[in-house]
Amino acid sequence: MGSAPETTATLPKFCQGIQFFSQTLPEFDRFGKEAAIPEGKTTIASLTDKSAIYQTLLAADALRYLTLQITSSKASGHPGGFASIADCIAALMMLGYKNIITEVGHHAPGFYSNVFLDRSLEEMGVETVQQMRDRFRETHGLLGHLSGQIPGLLNPAGPLGQGQHFAMAGAKLHPDKLFPVTIGDGGLGEPYIMSSFGHFNTAYPQVTNFLPILVWNGFSQEHHSMVSTKTNEEIVAYWKGNGFAEVVLLDAKDYDDANQPGDYVDSTRFSFEGRMAFTQAVLEATDKAAKSALGGTLTVLVVKQLKGAGVHKRGAQSHNLYAGDTSEKDYIRKALEERSLTPEAWQLVRDNFARAGGGPAAKTAVTEFEYSIPELGTLPLEEFPVGEDKTVATTAMGAIAAYVGKQDPNFVVTNADGNAASGVNNINVALKIIHPTTDETYYQQPQGQVYEPLSEDACAGLAAAQALFGGRSLWCSYESFAINGLPIWQTVTQAMAELRRSTPSTVTLFTAGALEQGRNGWTHQRPEIENYFAAMMRNGNVFPLFPCDANSIQACYEWALGTQNKGVTITASKSPLPVRTTFAQTRQALADGAVVLQEIPGDKTVVFAVVGDMTLIPAYEAAGQLHERGIGSRIVSTINPRRLYRSSDTAWDTCSQADGGFLSDAGFEAMFGGDALIGVTGGASAMLEPVMLRSTVKRDTFAWKRGDTAASAALVMKMNGITAENLTARAMELLS
Repeated sequence: MGSAPETTATLPKFCQGIQFFSQTLPEFDRFGKEAAIPEGKTTIASLTDKSAIYQTLLAADALRYLTLQITSSKASGHPGGFASIADCIAALMMLGYKNIITEVGHHAPGFYSNVFLDRSLEEMGVETVQQMRDRFRETHGLLGHLSGQIPGLLNPAGPLGQGQHFAMAGAKLHPDKLFPVTIGDGGLGEPYIMSSFGHFNTAYPQVTNFLPILVWNGFSQEHHSMVSTKTNEEIVAYWKGNGFAEVVLLDAKDYDDANQPGDYVDSTRFSFEGRMAFTQAVLEATDKAAKSALGGTLTVLVVKQLKGAGVHKRGAQSHNLYAGDTSEKDYIRKALEERSLTPEAWQLVRDNFARAGGGPAAKTAVTEFEYSIPELGTLPLEEFPVGEDKTVATTAMGAIAAYVGKQDPNFVVTNADGNAASGVNNINVALKIIHPTTDETYYQQPQGQVYEPLSEDACAGLAAAQALFGGRSLWCSYESFAINGLPIWQTVTQAMAELRRSTPSTVTLFTAGALEQGRNGWTHQRPEIENYFAAMMRNGNVFPLFPCDANSIQACYEWALGTQNKGVTITASKSPLPVRTTFAQTRQALADGAVVLQEIPGDKTVVFAVVGDMTLIPAYEAAGQLHERGIGSRIVSTINPRRLYRSSDTAWDTCSQADGGFLSDAGFEAMFGGDALIGVTGGASAMLEPVMLRSTVKRDTFAWKRGDTAASAALVMKMNGITAENLTARAMELLS
């Protein structure tokens, strides 16, 4: 039974806030005399050393205690899932592996406990347990799910099925380091996890230094996990069937001397001898799996232990705390007392963790440093003459991407539906599709820089994760399909807004918009994706770009390559279209938000604020019709709508690498002032919100309504009311 000490005078400072201490611990005098990781060393010396095993056991209990203590301090958060893998996390630390990733956002309090113990959280002013309790789930503190701002933690974690992308990107960029990634058995039902592992291993068979760790605890968030009925043999077969050559499985039940019922058991209920045997087995299994992964074998470590092991409840009931679940609750207090350590044991754990791996993760993890990338030199821009007809914008951008890949061998281009189909086959020709079969016809070979899984999640995942970890990337997609990859792109972009270091922006190219996909019908016409970006613009570091021609797209990509910590989406047609701008005009539009393409004087002025390239066609026609009526017009191409917000509309000042550039009121009036304003977009109307918010004249919007089958882009626009006749008629109504 643990109890509070009589005095805090002799307590290590970091222990302030710990409510319960044990008076004694079994065998501490034998195995706790000296830290198992001596000063100046980075790992334990032996897997069989009793002191090292004992201190790993203490570390697992310390992690469980802190996880429950900080969550109960707010009667909120998730202790149960992490508790079942605490032994393995402790083993990783004692073995010196600190580039630890997770797929499970609900394990956040456990991961915070881990980087607190190794002193990483001191970088954000968290030096005591009390401070950790106070700042858990508070603004500028320890968020409920992992974010990009916590020292020592490599990746954000929230939606399931994402963590493996970070592990694979880290492994690709840092071939000499191990990237363990914990994966919950509840999340294993997400189809993305195994498919992304499979394609990555086919493309990069030499990159095996990531280690999935399946947290097989039998339960999901509110019920049994869907893989809880599988046998050990079936789980091994499942992973081997998905390409993993080495499956290291550790089942706590094999060490159970407490006769616990069921297939899943709690190692903290074993006898002391049983716990020591299990902890040694965890160390040995973790070491074996780590060396296998680092040695060139695709490996997974499976740890089977009951969810909630060592905390307040077991099974799905341990998943989260509810109102009133504080340390005053009998079952919370009992669990804390059972896991409590002596002050001397706490200091021992901290010494080991701080020394492991060469120092706190905040000083040693790969994401704590800016990744070195080659200089690109002068980009091979080709400025087409204004007025030139039938030039493909995406192809012009593809030439630059090909050059980037030649300068930067780590640069990767991802595409699920084929670069050739998006007008950027020149990327394939230059950089080659990564494929085990060499075939010159299709520009594919084992060594390449074009990653083409038939999964937008896998495309977005590797590209966005590589950018977060410091490398350049480009995710190419059809606008209509990209929605399946956006959750991780959004996760990474938000994390970039919180990073304490600079990293290349995550850049995308979305082609074959709804207007080009007439014959394919609504299945290929889903421009509501722009609503996603319109909402994210208010985040402050998201910049959707809409180049209006082949010159404009080159200037947009040039700008994107020079930015950091942003999410930059470039949306353009793959159809041949007129060249309407110079490089200088788009460069100015990137700063101001838009550029005036044409101005016709008249008695009154109608302003067309146009998003996109094809949608300029009816706008020009309408301007001509108005001119015949003596009405003036101004066509404004809205290239960088984020600049058109007012500075107070977005959270730009909270972002890392903050960008506070917004068009002034005078600049806005000069560009969009008139007698009437009509916004035109072939996508979601929300992208025009910045213009509509600031304009004070009579105004209206023409935008996408729904998809259907049609023979041409013009007919698709007509179905959605985006015609010159309709624009002209509405302009006349607004003027009257």
